[in-house]
Amino acid sequence: MLYQLHELQRAFLTPLSGWAEASAKAYTDPYSLLAYTPFAKEAAAGYALLHRVGKDYEKPAWGLNETLIDQIHVPVIERTEINKPFCRLLKFERQLPKSLAKRDSDPTVLVFAPLSGHYPTLLRDTVRALLPDHNVYITEWKDARIVPVSDGAFHLDDYVAYCMEFIEFLGPNCHLISVCQPTVPVLAAVSLLASLKRTQPKSMTMMGGPIDTRKSPTKVNNLAEQRGHDWFKNNLIYSVPNRYPGSGRKVYPGFLQHTGFVAMNPDRHMKSHWDFYKDLVRGDLNDAEFHRQFYNEYNAVLDLPAEYYLETVKTVFQDHSLPLGTWTVEVDGKPMLVKPADIKTVRMLTIEGELDDISGSGQTEAAQGLCSGIAKDRKQHYVVESAGHYGIFSGRRWRETVCPTIKQFILKTK
Repeated sequence: MLYQLHELQRAFLTPLSGWAEASAKAYTDPYSLLAYTPFAKEAAAGYALLHRVGKDYEKPAWGLNETLIDQIHVPVIERTEINKPFCRLLKFERQLPKSLAKRDSDPTVLVFAPLSGHYPTLLRDTVRALLPDHNVYITEWKDARIVPVSDGAFHLDDYVAYCMEFIEFLGPNCHLISVCQPTVPVLAAVSLLASLKRTQPKSMTMMGGPIDTRKSPTKVNNLAEQRGHDWFKNNLIYSVPNRYPGSGRKVYPGFLQHTGFVAMNPDRHMKSHWDFYKDLVRGDLNDAEFHRQFYNEYNAVLDLPAEYYLETVKTVFQDHSLPLGTWTVEVDGKPMLVKPADIKTVRMLTIEGELDDISGSGQTEAAQGLCSGIAKDRKQHYVVESAGHYGIFSGRRWRETVCPTIKQFILKTK
């Protein structure tokens, strides 16, 4: 019922948001008399803020149409390599000119984006920085509300199976980068491939992920510990309304996740919106545009399949199945124990942000101990000073310190 109420709210806010957008333009258009009335800037800023609060945020575009390689602008196109019901493996194909033909042999990198609320485009800055020196692929997860019920359920085991399929598709020369949530299923996938003696990647980089949430627990971890499985099922799971292709599918709705994101730092978001209003009044359009771009991404959320979400909460945050060595995953119809110690040939880099309030200090580093079969000289841990969760994969610190570290790590991998 809550999902239906949310849809009714959207139906009410959409025309209101459109009216507010038109009003904001009327107070700034030089051909409009309203633009010359007293307090026109204040009125325009207020309407612009109202528009953004009420508007519906759709999936953002990647917008990565070119990259710069050796001072040459190289076009980039998106190409779907594998299309699964809940995810597509997307390649950012660099259209290299003949003068750069040798760069076709740049390392292949498979970026595992989170399936935890936001669209994979949240990693746009991650991909942008990797493109000049790598052949980049990424997992582009689909909004569960657009996946028909006839396509079946999506479990955590299915997520691991997708990871295994994508790794084997790209072959033994690929390098993995998992950001936040996927560090757990990706480590499971590589562990299972090692146990089965099947194709494994050259390296895996795990960034800000909940490998062992018992270490430096955060607000996110504490919530999962304090609430039982039934609470999550009864309070966060709803059916997709009739207007969507996934009608009837049980999901953890994106709008509820967004409410949770905002609730973690409400003062910060209130201040950001107030600053946006003041920037518009002052005519500081650059800062105002930065606000728009950030919240266009931050406010765009997708629905998660209910079974996947509930199993992730239980396996990762409540039972701690990976670090305790009790996690079994169904592979080819048979249950298999996830044993990271079986990984021996893959080089590993773990990265954490010093100020990460999503995945606390030591949670990602825990993979170092679990992967005891990897020689010490083939494992590396890096703490990004003064970086929060998003700072390790987006922004200045990512571009200037983290990405170069990963690049060197990949280049030295044999």
